[in-house]
Amino acid sequence: MQTVIPLFPQFTALDGIGPYEVLQRIPDIDVTFIGHERGVVRSDNGMLGIEVDGTFEEFPTPDLIVFPGGRGTRALMTDDRVLDWVRSAHQSTTFTTSVCTGSLVLAAAGLLDGLTATTHWGALDVLSAHGATPTGTRVVEHLDQRLITAAGVSSGIDMALRLVEIMFDQVAAEASQLMIEYDPQPPFDAGSTAKASEAVVARVIEYAQHRA
Repeated sequence: MQTVIPLFPQFTALDGIGPYEVLQRIPDIDVTFIGHERGVVRSDNGMLGIEVDGTFEEFPTPDLIVFPGGRGTRALMTDDRVLDWVRSAHQSTTFTTSVCTGSLVLAAAGLLDGLTATTHWGALDVLSAHGATPTGTRVVEHLDQRLITAAGVSSGIDMALRLVEIMFDQVAAEASQLMIEYDPQPPFDAGSTAKASEAVVARVIEYAQHRA
């Protein structure tokens, strides 16, 4: 099963690497990082670079797309090369998926028109401006349309596990979960805006501005 994870300048690393770690554990899945051109692409803070091994045009009909998010997705929302590839590739995918603000690219391509979808909590309003109905649900499935969107960053791991269950079976998904020892037991309970205090939200905004 040919799986592609598009990379672009200022992508969020865990958006792509989280699903990668889940999916690449399955022997029937091959994962390739693709982009505008081959070479190293750096993440949203510039500290991490990942090698792109193929271009969009070299992978016109992947079985599975996992589109990560990050600051760089804003530029992609008006990038005809990327949007045309998304529309064309989606016609034959088994599933087209996104993590975090990767869903904004799917929305800009018209794939989410009239559908519920999710993204990072800080970008839900952008989804609605591009034809989707935003929801804070962690993973949103439209299996008939072969579309799945995941919320912010870490939710891509949950989405990828669900993908494995759908495409193979629950045992395969649980085997991948065990291989990566994904057994979350965070020391804090501030992983959503419904749980985080005003002080935590303010700190998030402060840190985000620092990285802008």
